[in-house]
Amino acid sequence: MKLFFALTFVGALATGLMGGVFFAFSTFVMKALGRIPASEGISAMQSINVVVERSSFLIVFLGATVTCLTLAVASFWHPASPAGRFALAGAVVYLLGCILVTMVCNVPMNNALGTMPATAPATATYWTTIYLRDWTFWNHVRTAACLLSSGLLTWALKCV
Repeated sequence: MKLFFALTFVGALATGLMGGVFFAFSTFVMKALGRIPASEGISAMQSINVVVERSSFLIVFLGATVTCLTLAVASFWHPASPAGRFALAGAVVYLLGCILVTMVCNVPMNNALGTMPATAPATATYWTTIYLRDWTFWNHVRTAACLLSSGLLTWALKCV
């Protein structure tokens, strides 16, 4: 039970931290990038997308993923307990609402943007009419999923 508590605690912190990062992007980073000339916003986002893959963000992102996968499996050893049910719910919300959305929605958009020349008119059109709107929408989903996951995992801690 101590290991389950520790995993749940780490999961709650990691998913909450991820929610905070995504919240920052949803509430002011993307808005700021959208206010500057398109080529500058595109260049900045392209740079962010390169740097993020080599930063401590990736450690927390993947660490939360591994923790949630482990919690999902571990919760089957506690199926009747409220802690097990809340931990499973928190893990599933993170895995679907953050990881799946990231892989299916945000990463493909990042990859597409990364191949486009920042100063091309077609890139500016993509940036202003699709990327800013759609990427931010899916980032809102990730934000909500991470925060809900963190809340559920925190509640599971109360039940251990």
